[in-house]
Amino acid sequence: MMFAAIAAVALAIGIVNAFSGAQDAAWRGGSYDIGQRLFWEMSSIAVILLLLPILVLAVRRMRRTPGLALQAAIAAIALLGFSTLHITGMVWVRKLVLWLAGGAYDFRFSLATVLYEFRKDAVAVVLIAATIWLLESRRELKRAAAALSAPPAPPQPSSPDLIWLRDGTSRIRVVPREILWVASAGNYIEYSLADGTRHLIRGTLAAAESELAQFSIVRVHRTKLANLNRVRGVDLKPSGDFELAFDNGQTLGGSRRYRPTVASLGSRSSPAGSATVDPPAIHKPS
Repeated sequence: MMFAAIAAVALAIGIVNAFSGAQDAAWRGGSYDIGQRLFWEMSSIAVILLLLPILVLAVRRMRRTPGLALQAAIAAIALLGFSTLHITGMVWVRKLVLWLAGGAYDFRFSLATVLYEFRKDAVAVVLIAATIWLLESRRELKRAAAALSAPPAPPQPSSPDLIWLRDGTSRIRVVPREILWVASAGNYIEYSLADGTRHLIRGTLAAAESELAQFSIVRVHRTKLANLNRVRGVDLKPSGDFELAFDNGQTLGGSRRYRPTVASLGSRSSPAGSATVDPPAIHKPS
């Protein structure tokens, strides 16, 4: 829309200038050559439209740049670059078209001619840049209004029924209740599931402990986590260590440092949403 609006205005001004110039020439006793006047105007406008991205980039850079001095420097560089390219491009377009038509074009290069064209370019740059500035301001206001009026995004519901094990680009979906135990293995952690499946995932046991604590999967050894919801029996050793028996028959040893974790297993209730299980049998040494 920005380019279309500027192009439409430029074309309208060019056509009006062409007819005005032809009429002025006729009043001064010259010929009313509207075709030549239109060619001069359209060749200039075509190059201006091709150079519009320079002004768009300059305006956007100025809007992001703090300080009037820096903004003025950007504007001056953009004006000089735009005018140089416009004059050069306009002259070569006219030379090429007239050469193809069997004629010739003489720009009559001189300081006075360059200043004459630069003066017109300065006015055009100011008008076009001001238009771009207003359009950019309008677009930013619309974005701000849309952001304020947009309803807040609904929070993503968390799913306590599954987790994703991530290893690089690999993703494995696991139901937390199916996890029996998790153990560290160097730079990896091993997940053991009730069906006998095991997954080796790069990570740390501390990170897994933080993620799985909400599912009653807690540390029972320096290198092991156990799912207390799947424990059916606890064998407390005289040394203070213990052994957990899971509901599928597997066992897992725990250290005395974490014995308080399993000491109250008999009084634990099942978490909401999980199947009801019998309290685990706790076997104490005689």
